[in-house]
Amino acid sequence: MRIGKLYLLACIPVLCLGCGSRNDRPAPSANGADALALAPNPGAADPARKPDAVLLFLGNSLSAGAGVDPAHAFPALVQQRMDSLGWNAQAINAGLSGETSAGGLRRIDWYLERHAVDVLVLELGGNDGLRGIPVDVTARNLRAIMDKARRANPDMEIILAGMQIPPNLGQEYAQAFRNVYPALAAGERVRLIPFLLEGVGGVDSLMQADGIHPNEAGHRIVAEHVWAALQPVMEKWRFRE
Repeated sequence: MRIGKLYLLACIPVLCLGCGSRNDRPAPSANGADALALAPNPGAADPARKPDAVLLFLGNSLSAGAGVDPAHAFPALVQQRMDSLGWNAQAINAGLSGETSAGGLRRIDWYLERHAVDVLVLELGGNDGLRGIPVDVTARNLRAIMDKARRANPDMEIILAGMQIPPNLGQEYAQAFRNVYPALAAGERVRLIPFLLEGVGGVDSLMQADGIHPNEAGHRIVAEHVWAALQPVMEKWRFRE
């Protein structure tokens, strides 16, 4: 598969200044002091009705839907799929442009305290790789996020979104980074999406002009990757009305 230049689902530090588009959802600070309550994703079921299950998408600019209408970002598309099946489930989009694994580790407590999360889709680490953060640090942060999630709900299902980076920092580092995700998934016994941008990254017709973020068509493919991992998890609850 061709790895295009900086097509990864995260922004490099300089581009992060422009990644927080008006379409991105506001995210709480690490301590939650100025946090905003998140509205359900576009197309979500009646917010007044308590959901049978809550999905948390903890990620960076890809989850946030940078550059596209939030209703066309993959977390909202997953919500629309669940709605179409009559499942009483809510997807919470905790994507934040420019986020790192360390930032996600600081932020997750705010969401876990306010929501009874049943499924965590963990989409972080891309910015770590682009910044050359040691892979053992990224792995440690991702593992700590999963540990926090399980302490909040021992029965929580976790889906880890695998990522890749271009070899700008050397082939050895790029390969070590790529290996973090399958190793974590095996060690933590969580479901793995091998590469979230499979078939999207590096394909001009599926990417925005920045070469970093998927366009609406690309998000539809990403949503299918997520759904393939998520559906068997959700079927256990059988959320049919």
